[in-house]
Amino acid sequence: MTDKQPELKKALKPIHLWAIGVGLVISGEYFGWNYGWGVAGTVGLLIAALLITVLYFTFIFSFTELTTAIPNAGGPFAYAFKAFGPVGALIAGYATVIEFLFATPAIALALGSYVHFLYPSIPVVLCSVLSFAVFTLINLLGIQEAAWFSLIMTLIAIAELLLFMGVVFPHTNIDTFLHNPMPFGWSGVFAALPFAIWLFVCLEGVAMVAEEVEDQKNAIAKGYISAVSTIAFLAITVMVSVGGITNWENLDHLDYPMPEAVAIVLGRQNPLTRFFASVGLFGLIASFHGIIISYSRQIFALARSGYLPHVLSRVSRTRQVPYLALLAGAIFGILALVLLDTSKLVVLSTIGAVVVYIISMLALFRLRQTHPTMPRSFKAPFYPVFPAIALLLAIVALVAMVYFYSWLSLLFFSGFVIVSGLFYITGQYKKSMQDWETETAAS
Repeated sequence: MTDKQPELKKALKPIHLWAIGVGLVISGEYFGWNYGWGVAGTVGLLIAALLITVLYFTFIFSFTELTTAIPNAGGPFAYAFKAFGPVGALIAGYATVIEFLFATPAIALALGSYVHFLYPSIPVVLCSVLSFAVFTLINLLGIQEAAWFSLIMTLIAIAELLLFMGVVFPHTNIDTFLHNPMPFGWSGVFAALPFAIWLFVCLEGVAMVAEEVEDQKNAIAKGYISAVSTIAFLAITVMVSVGGITNWENLDHLDYPMPEAVAIVLGRQNPLTRFFASVGLFGLIASFHGIIISYSRQIFALARSGYLPHVLSRVSRTRQVPYLALLAGAIFGILALVLLDTSKLVVLSTIGAVVVYIISMLALFRLRQTHPTMPRSFKAPFYPVFPAIALLLAIVALVAMVYFYSWLSLLFFSGFVIVSGLFYITGQYKKSMQDWETETAAS
């Protein structure tokens, strides 16, 4: 490694981390989860969502220990490297990049669909591509500016969701929600797990900005815990509200279930319907913008450590942002949204997510054994129960996705084989192993 590594600016406070955390995830409340109705029905998806809520609460409380102990822009990649060396780091880094890079085009397509709902003459794909261009440029301005933008978008998105519930909930009918509640039985619950995960996916992306936090000791824990609590409340409430408006078969295939639900309640021509669709864009923008922040930091960290071409770790002189990582992620995202539909992007993203959760919880257990004296300003509560629950549920989710979405899983693991081959052929494995052995001996 070189003596002088690229560094990021420290400028974030707990409110920024809460905004980035909620902003990363909040688009999951606006679209994507409703595809789960098509494989599980309303009650089947609700059961899946409750299981995944337990997964995320136990995971985030455990994951925060890693984030505060190892505040590195690589996030899970850095934790797995310290615990397991180059192989663990490669698994975590690859899975995280897949999670974030496939989530972004899914949100871009939803943005395009929302705009198309408002203005049918605007093509979905064109709007999605333009979204990548605009928000990549915003991120190039700098992390503090990007975080404040994320805070504003997130606050607007939460206000819109609360207003949506206020309009729709009085019209929610429990009998409608219970219509054909579990058409595929318990197998549908497992098939719906990726769409339940979509309600929370990418929340761990807060770890990618850990290097840019002013007070790492308390800020990261406050940001994570407040974010997961906010998202859990919004996720369950929105799901029940929308499911009680009309039979789920009318909404399980749309990228804009919320505007459609409002249109059913108020009428498609009602000005409030167009208003809700317009404001709903802010929720999608909040996640889209936040995930761009996260994947650029992950690419930066992987490139800085030699797992990707080192050129991608370049940081701009004035703004101190990883500009080439931002541009590379945008190009990949545009290609993905052109080649795959929303449901496939969601499944690929969530496969990457559960692999991240598995390797992270294994790293937590490993580091407790190998580095018991490592400074930990926040320790996982109820250890080892919480991380064990998170690990078990993540494994169940991964097995279910491999079973129900076999060809997408094959695509995910084939990509890993290719990346691993390049990692060994280029000699980066040997160099990374030497770095790990040196670091381990020093600690």
